Parts: sequence; C-alpha cells; structure tokens
Amino acid sequence: MGTGEASGGGGARQVDVVVIGAGQAGLSAAFHLRRVGFVPDRDFVVLDHAPRPGGAWQFRWPSLTWGKVHGMHALPGMELTGADPARPSAEVVAEYFDRYERTFGLRVRRPVDVRRVREGEDGRLLVESSRGVWATRALINATGTWDRPFWPRYPGQDSFLGRQLHTARYPGPEAFAGQRVVVVGGGASGTQHLMEIAPYAAATTWVTRRPPVFREGPFDEERGRAAVALVEERVRQGLAPLSVVSVTGLPVNDAVRAARASGVLDRLPMFDRITPTGVAWDDGREVAADVILWATGFRAAIDHLAPLRLREPGGGIRLAGTRAALDPRVHLVGYGPSASTIGANRAGRAAVRDIQRLLDHEEREEPGVQEEWGMQGVVPGGVGTQV
Repeated sequence: MGTGEASGGGGARQVDVVVIGAGQAGLSAAFHLRRVGFVPDRDFVVLDHAPRPGGAWQFRWPSLTWGKVHGMHALPGMELTGADPARPSAEVVAEYFDRYERTFGLRVRRPVDVRRVREGEDGRLLVESSRGVWATRALINATGTWDRPFWPRYPGQDSFLGRQLHTARYPGPEAFAGQRVVVVGGGASGTQHLMEIAPYAAATTWVTRRPPVFREGPFDEERGRAAVALVEERVRQGLAPLSVVSVTGLPVNDAVRAARASGVLDRLPMFDRITPTGVAWDDGREVAADVILWATGFRAAIDHLAPLRLREPGGGIRLAGTRAALDPRVHLVGYGPSASTIGANRAGRAAVRDIQRLLDHEEREEPGVQEEWGMQGVVPGGVGTQV
C-alpha cells in the first residue's frame, strides 16, 4: 500500500487515500479503510478542520438535547449506548466520536483546513492544506454542509434594524425572550426553533416558501428508500443535491401536535421584502420583527474541489455510486443521498470498496480502467441502493 510520510515532488507527503472531514461519513470511511488493511498515517490520513472530535454535532445549539435528536445511526463497529437524554447532543456525540477515534486508532489530524485539491504528477491528486500538502492516489471528501449556511437574499435585507442570524449560530430559546421573531424555513430546524422560542418570545411568525408537509406514522424502510431515490436522481443529473430530510416531510409527535393546535405552527407564505422594522408582502400585509432567524439550510462545502472541475452545469457533482463521474479517484460521502447518518455509513463502506478496486487496477496496470470506472458517465445504481 502507501508510502506513508515519504515526501513526493515539491515536498508533498505521499499516501494512498486522503479523507477530508471527520464527521459521521469521514469516520465511517476511515474505519473501513483500516478494516481492509490500510494503515493510518502510512496508507491514509484523515484531515479535519474542527478543533476537536464531534463533526458538525459539536456546534449544535445547547437546547438540542440527545432526547430531541430524531435518530442517529451508530458508527460502524461501536454502538452509542446509555446516553442521558437530557444532555446536549453536542456533548454526547463529541464524546462518542472521540472514543471512536481512539478505539480504532484513526489518528485524525486537526485542526487542518484543506484549501484546495488539484491535479498533481503521476496521476496523483495534491491536497493543499494549512498543515502542508499530501499527494494521494484517491480522495474521500466528507466535508458535509455545516460550513456553508445558506442565506437567501430579499429586497431590503440590509435595511433591517433588528438582528438576523442563521441556524448555524442559533443560541437557544432564552436569547429571544420578549422579542418578536420571524422564523424562515420549513424544515426540521425551523419547526424545532419555533416550538422552543414561542414560550419566551413576545410573538413568533413562521414563513416558508412552500406549505410544510407533516408526516404521520412511522418512517419505514420503503418510505426511506423512496426519499433517498428522489435525492439520488438529482445527483445523477448533476444538480445540486437536496437533503434527504427535505423529501421525507416533518414527523408529527405530541409536541408538534400541541404546537399546531396552539397556532405556533401556523405558516405564512414567504414575504416579498424586508423593511427596517420587519417583513412585508405585496398584498399590503406587514409583520413587525426584532429578529429574523433563517432556518434555511446549508449547501455542500466543496469549494476546495473547484480546481478539479467536477461540477456540472446544474451546480452539483454527478456521482456514480460515491464516485465523481468525471474522476474515479474522487469520492463524495455524506453528499446528497448519503447525507444521513445511516447513509454516511454505507457510503463510507462503498467508497472504500471502490477505492480498493481502483488501486488494485493501478498496481496491476490492467487496461481499460478508465472505461470500467465510468469516467464518461454515470453507471446504474448508487449509494441509496448499496447495502
């Protein structure tokens, strides 16, 4: 396998695989790399820009306790058991990820900011970072979305005299005491924020682009496959991925039923403009606000891959399974259809399986590798169908 810390051209350290990101997807990939015989810091390296273990979970708001989390699939090889439902999920998951990294000796390097990935020599990719350069035969990108909160733009937005913040910086409900709050966004975060803030705020208003879809009953395997398939189809077409959650609907529990009955989850259509003192619609309606909370989601953090020119005209990276259709050395896990905890686990395993095959082909110098690995287009199937 790899040549470890030996320097290649230009001082780059050579490895077989670089994993960027140590959230659920990145740790899953690292686990499977180790399981099939790759050695950390010799054959592969995991680079993470966060200050400590925990992935994006470590940045979640304190009021998101473990008991409020709508299901988190355990990492491969180690269950998360006995967590106190009243503890902040940021603490629970950070401790779990830290224990996982130490148990399996994954040797995650942090904090490391990956600045760009570009073509190197001898078929390798160069991963340029704040801690130096790695020359790698394959790349697993597991950078998620947390670093790219999406802020829509509306007329008058800069004139607003109150406070605007995004879910990524949500401080908890107490910070909104006595204030008039407009929450924008129809996803799980928006509804959770509303239900938390309402008892503290002077008034809340919920606005969404589309009417929210509430889902009664269990989210069974068949519904899960159908949801993933919808997200997967966009990725196959090279479109920017939707989150899996966006196509599953909002699960209804007792808290949601109570909030709907009390009017907290009465929704208004999206406003047309923002005024210095609130938001307004073209029909003449206005709502005064002290705070606008944008629960408008995130976008994939993949700008560092721009030099490889993997994006399609639709704005996304077209995938064949987890492989970038335009470059079989690059795998994206936790992206599109694998952007869930169970999906990330499966994607990590699938990526490692494909990378093994790719590196074996290179070592044997077999002909026809480019055609087999789908560099000219997407092959049937994908992460959502691999088990």
